Amino acid sequence: MKDQLDAKSLIDTLGATARAAAAELAFAPAEIRAQALTHAADVLWARRAEVIAANGEDLAYGANKGLSPAMMDRLMLDEARVEGIVRGLRAVAAQPDPVGQVISEWDRPTGLHIQRVRTPLGVVGVIYESRPNVTADAGALCLKSGNAVILRGGSESFHSSQAIHACLAEGLRAAGLPEAAIQLVPTRDRAAVSEMLQAVAHIDVIIPRGGKGLVGLVQAEARVPVFAHLEGICHIYADGAADLEKARRVVLNAKTRRTGICGAMECLLIDRAFLERHGPVLIADLVAAGVEVRTEGALLQVPGTVPAAPEDFGREFLDMICAARIVDGVDEAIAHIRRYGSSHTESILTEDDATAARFFTRLDSAILMRNASTQFADGGEFGMGAEIGIATGKLHARGPVGAEQLTSFKYLVTGDGTCRA
Repeated sequence: MKDQLDAKSLIDTLGATARAAAAELAFAPAEIRAQALTHAADVLWARRAEVIAANGEDLAYGANKGLSPAMMDRLMLDEARVEGIVRGLRAVAAQPDPVGQVISEWDRPTGLHIQRVRTPLGVVGVIYESRPNVTADAGALCLKSGNAVILRGGSESFHSSQAIHACLAEGLRAAGLPEAAIQLVPTRDRAAVSEMLQAVAHIDVIIPRGGKGLVGLVQAEARVPVFAHLEGICHIYADGAADLEKARRVVLNAKTRRTGICGAMECLLIDRAFLERHGPVLIADLVAAGVEVRTEGALLQVPGTVPAAPEDFGREFLDMICAARIVDGVDEAIAHIRRYGSSHTESILTEDDATAARFFTRLDSAILMRNASTQFADGGEFGMGAEIGIATGKLHARGPVGAEQLTSFKYLVTGDGTCRA
């Protein structure tokens, strides 16, 4: 009971100060918010050795906890990854500011002039696992969009997140903005997560970033609205009209570049016409790269493949494992994705425009691609500088959640002594 009371008191305090900070951020000049991010980037790069040392503590904790290689990869920071975080902060700082942007405007016969204008959501709560870079990405995007944010990182990334957060706080101080604009929950206690999910008086939206267990918990227990995707069950369909060399490059990249991210390919669908024309080369490539391919039927004749269980279709492996199946044309591929997909990202490999158009029209995942790796399902790759996550719901935000997606809008209505008849 004491832990619950302490967690409630902690979130109440963080929430109240975040709400006050959000009120200031809503009218803080765009250049001041950008200045805070630029300074934070400079500080982070100057302190990169400290951040990597802190990450070493987290890696040791993760190893003792028995994290999988894919999860350890998510957790790991080296100089190249810190440099990527710094680039992301600077990219977000340089983007057009969404706050106050006029989305549309029009005049009414009554004499009213109406504008629809972007406005911050208020206070965002971000709950995430393992990836310490989310601390910077979420902090930057929320600040850019005029929102205050309460960050609750995973127990695995506790030290890394604190080191990165200290750089963000330094940027806020240098720009004269309230430090409560970006706050990090200073405890591994899971009771703090439960309190955040119930904090309707303080938090306007929760964004979970992590595995199925975390996201499922958030969606089941949250009283605060949620932007989320439950799983990244991403499919690639190799159509009969696919270019062989493009297909080989894309499939290997989509599965093996980084297996632990939500944009990794988890299921390969091969058109029977592709198989008749080119043979099982895509499966052989994956096996040669060290991927365990779980499949059925004729594809099991490829050396190194293993029989698929029914549950392997519609499964997020986040490892050097994928499912594969033969389909008869694009419509069967679409039917499979509708049944087993998670509305995250799907890609079609084809040179046929009509087939690609059918795939794009008849599927409703948040991201649909043609002749491109699903690993591009990322806000940075979309030109957003960074992202807080990929939203697969249909209300408010879909796909990569960047600064613009962290705004709502309000109406500004101007009259001249105008009265309604």
